[in-house]
Amino acid sequence: MRLRVTTFVSIWMMLAFVAASGDTIHLKNGRTILADHVRVNGNHCEYDIGEDTYAIPQSSVERVEAGGVPAVRSSSTTKNSGDLPVFRPVDGIANEGDLPNLILKDGKVDVEALAKFEGKGSAELSATADFIAGKFEYEHGNIDQARRYFESALRFQSENATVLTYYAALLVRTGNASQALSYAQRATRAAPDSPDAYAVLGYVQQASDRTKEAVSSWKHSLELRPDPTIQHYLEKAEREQNVESDFAQRESSHFVLHYEGKQTSEAFRGQILAALESDYEDLARDLGTPPRDNILVTLYTEQAFFDVTRAPSWIGALNDGKLRIPISGLSSMTSQLARVLKHELAHSFINQISSNHCPPWLNEGIAQLLEPRSLGSDGRQLAHLFKTERNIPLNSLEGSFMRLSGTDAYWAYAESLAAVSYINDSYGIDDLQRILQRLGQGSSIEAALRSTIHSDYGQLESEIGKNLSDKYGK
Repeated sequence: MRLRVTTFVSIWMMLAFVAASGDTIHLKNGRTILADHVRVNGNHCEYDIGEDTYAIPQSSVERVEAGGVPAVRSSSTTKNSGDLPVFRPVDGIANEGDLPNLILKDGKVDVEALAKFEGKGSAELSATADFIAGKFEYEHGNIDQARRYFESALRFQSENATVLTYYAALLVRTGNASQALSYAQRATRAAPDSPDAYAVLGYVQQASDRTKEAVSSWKHSLELRPDPTIQHYLEKAEREQNVESDFAQRESSHFVLHYEGKQTSEAFRGQILAALESDYEDLARDLGTPPRDNILVTLYTEQAFFDVTRAPSWIGALNDGKLRIPISGLSSMTSQLARVLKHELAHSFINQISSNHCPPWLNEGIAQLLEPRSLGSDGRQLAHLFKTERNIPLNSLEGSFMRLSGTDAYWAYAESLAAVSYINDSYGIDDLQRILQRLGQGSSIEAALRSTIHSDYGQLESEIGKNLSDKYGK
């Protein structure tokens, strides 16, 4: 009974689900909603789940499939959350016999069955059973429980490469890259021919600001097995390595700052670190749960920034675990740079609390709110868009804004700020925290909204439109 690391698929695994018979709403953004009953009411599609009724704009619905059991589909869209590895099996759990069927029952871990396996006195059997439980919880977003099961498995088999690899991936996902490094290294020593172990080691090294070592690990992973995703991140790391080769470094309590020594003055760098430390304290108070490791910040000239990220020109900065800040033409702190710093740092807090499960509209909305930024003159136009039902549906803003044109991206940011401002004004910052916490516990965004502010997307959009009309529509 030998555990095997399953094939690496993507940075974010789409959790699949199968539900009982009913009606299936297929949305234009690729998501599905399973309901007991669906009906059209004017410009909205209403649906029942249990005793609750919800609504969503008809313009966001592609089709409704009546009855039957829908195909397995994603329960959430991909989030742009940084270089965090997740695995998904391609052929089930390998070489584990019937153990999964004995441990996983009715969609959850059978704790009593697990205890019986652990009591048989076989270290290999116990480790395998705990690994199955841990992987199940990991893939369903229950990170704290998964961590306990993986740690239990390692107590039985401390050098099992599969468990070490998954545990290292989990630690990176929860912002503990420095702690993950030793586990990822042990995994490659235990399984020197595993491309997945070297892939995760590369992610851990990249997150630990060891770009050169990450490049080496990813190259070795690709030698063992070609993988287009690993190739993409290798090329990105090589670009960063080339740009950062002449960078110097400075540290503060919570940040490690990389900079081009000839491009920035000592005084300017000090201003940036002071602003970041002040922002850190503000965000820790407002959001709680700060990132566990020091945050990496790289200062680029504008051209170097776009060369590294390949980002469209309307993006001010890009956060994928590191803060990359363009400072071309600046020699001291400005109000605009101060907003960019706090905005990007807010993403680090949001990703930490939500375990990188926060949809872009909520992520960008909170970051803008905390800059702080207001709608200003955009409020009146946005109120008109909501009144005429030409706003972008929130479920369409669960994908990366980078796919949008400049104009659409502009209004996507404005709608995100309007949505979060409404939640904050109506329910308070504490409910925004609770939404992020529920996302971090594995809830879908609509489930998190219903359990905190008691609204789904349709109801929330209606309330946002009314709020905008009251403020700007007269």
